[in-house]
Amino acid sequence: MTVEQDLIAHARRIAAQVAPRGAEIEAARRIPRDIHKAMGDAGFYRMFVTTDCDGLEVSPRTAAEVYEALAQGDAACGWVAFIAATTTLAFGRMTNAAVCEIMARPDSLATGVFAANGVATRVEDGFRVTGRWDWGSGSPNADWIGGGCVLVEDGETLKNSAGLPRNHMLFFRADQVKSLDTWHVAGLSGTGSTAFEVDDVFVPERHAAGVQVKALPDRPLYRFPSFSPLAQGIGGVALGIARGALDEATRVVGEKRRGGSSAPLAERAHTQMEIARAEARLRAARAFFYQTIDAAWDAAQSPEPVPLALSRDMRLAVNHAVSESTAVVDAMYTLAGGSSIYAASPLQRQFRDIHVATQHFMVSPNILETVGRLYLGLPTNTAGF
Repeated sequence: MTVEQDLIAHARRIAAQVAPRGAEIEAARRIPRDIHKAMGDAGFYRMFVTTDCDGLEVSPRTAAEVYEALAQGDAACGWVAFIAATTTLAFGRMTNAAVCEIMARPDSLATGVFAANGVATRVEDGFRVTGRWDWGSGSPNADWIGGGCVLVEDGETLKNSAGLPRNHMLFFRADQVKSLDTWHVAGLSGTGSTAFEVDDVFVPERHAAGVQVKALPDRPLYRFPSFSPLAQGIGGVALGIARGALDEATRVVGEKRRGGSSAPLAERAHTQMEIARAEARLRAARAFFYQTIDAAWDAAQSPEPVPLALSRDMRLAVNHAVSESTAVVDAMYTLAGGSSIYAASPLQRQFRDIHVATQHFMVSPNILETVGRLYLGLPTNTAGF
């Protein structure tokens, strides 16, 4: 079995184990320690860490299939896996020694928020950092937590070639970070996406991405468009939620009977049509999603830059996957009738989880505007693509 096959097999096994624990995960508002340990031991937290530091360095497709498989069991597990994997892409601008220090154990977890909400002031051998970040998914279990920062040296904010403040990811030990109890939400509660802050903590220079190491490694993973894996994490989770909802609705309608009828709902023409439509929508969206990832990954094997057209297609495929997955979940929630509203039903949680996933800025409607401009050949700001 290859590394890729092993990862996906582990994801399916863990998904089956966590599926009955959805209410527990949601109530905890974080991934329980035993599940977190199993995910780390399976390698999910080091999928995008280079092999130089005992990482797996797998393709974005493999990672997305892991998120998708996990989310079929519980969406929060898929979400935390994708945050962990994409956070480690920042390690490309750190020394191997620093990365190996952070990922010292097989189950080490690094999470983070790229938004530049911190200020890192240069001091001897490093930085003093103060900042507050929202959306800290996975941070309650993390060993290291990163936060985007602007750098200040001699009282001046350092700027890039465009004259804008430089954004660097700095990594803090968990004991340097204060977690804020902000994560009281409608769905994806188990992700533990609470806010966190640091107050005048010291970060050595080696733990600041892009300070000691300026250039990314010349490897396919780092030639792949840098923002796409983050968006694809949302897409993979959405596809997994939708598949879980479709499977659950299929089970419900095979058993449920309306009052006065001896036949299950599955015998009704409307039910059959809804299931057929949902299968078609989900499989078509999934095929487009993975086809665009494969095309860009193939291009990343060459030292030439990946064409913008492939980035455009990937971002469209992600938005389409999330949109179609949401439509499938909504249809299955409705199809199962009153059964869906009970706390014991996975469908009510899948309904809430998918509608939280849709709110992520990486899949906002304005992505379609940008994609449409590119298809039309109009001048387009592609920052973040």
